[in-house]
Amino acid sequence: MNKDKQIYGVDISKDVYDVCTPEGDLYQFKNSASGFKAFAKILSTKAHCVMEATGYYHFQLAYFLNNKGIAVSIINPLKIKRFIQMNLSKVKTDKSDAIWIMKYGKSQSLALWKGDSELMQENLQLTRLLSLYTKQSTQLKNKIHGESTLGNPSKVVVSSLKSQLKSLSKEIEKLESKLYENVKSAHQKSLTLLKSIPGIGEKTPISLIVLTDNFTRFDSYKGLCSYAGITPIIRESGSSVKGRPRISKMGNAKLRNLLFMCSFNACKFNTACRALFERLLAKGKSKKLALIAVCNKLLKQAFSIVKSGLPYDQNYRNVIK
Repeated sequence: MNKDKQIYGVDISKDVYDVCTPEGDLYQFKNSASGFKAFAKILSTKAHCVMEATGYYHFQLAYFLNNKGIAVSIINPLKIKRFIQMNLSKVKTDKSDAIWIMKYGKSQSLALWKGDSELMQENLQLTRLLSLYTKQSTQLKNKIHGESTLGNPSKVVVSSLKSQLKSLSKEIEKLESKLYENVKSAHQKSLTLLKSIPGIGEKTPISLIVLTDNFTRFDSYKGLCSYAGITPIIRESGSSVKGRPRISKMGNAKLRNLLFMCSFNACKFNTACRALFERLLAKGKSKKLALIAVCNKLLKQAFSIVKSGLPYDQNYRNVIK
């Protein structure tokens, strides 16, 4: 509980955000610098602002409050939704959401949001842009292939597509170089340790470090696996309902996809992962389920290696078991 804090519930949208004070008073402010300053004027010294994670819209306010020394907690929207459902509420408006967020904050133990360093923010932006450019590059390659299958492909069209692809490839190379330099300058040891894991590859360690903030956001590998959305969900009720186990897919999709791609090489070159994969197949498990288990194993290895400061050793079971 948060008895020593005054909880403010904040429901944010693109242009405005609604606020519910600890006393239940409601305000609305613009989601802009002027709105942030106006909001700060009504906050007490013991204020603790609770808000949902809403894509990008909550970040500017969260950093503004954090820089002012005001406590901030950012909550998964699904938790707020479940909290509202548990209280049997049928009312759904922006103002009512702010009220429920305030009530949630009062009833729960809240973890403080600390934000990212400037370097970390840049790394995340670089990662997102690289993801976008990579998708565009794939689209251009597919388009070039599609045009080449025509009986009489237009030279102008093909030339334009190839020119765009060449330009995009240069940008990707430049951004990847910058991201590597950033990660290497701040986390050289972790980068070296992660590269020692068979099956991880060259680029994956960089993404792992960026997406987990060098594994500092998690106290255990189980929390990290949950963040990646690769923890199993079991659906059973009595003797009649026995759903097939599946992964949650509620975490970071980029990290999950990254691990899944690595799992194929890990089954070939990583002794522990290969043994796990073969053992599960021998038990009659599906190939996909076995690969998900390998993803968990890889993430556990990465977490253990970075936390211990010891490189991968297939015989050192205390690190990788």
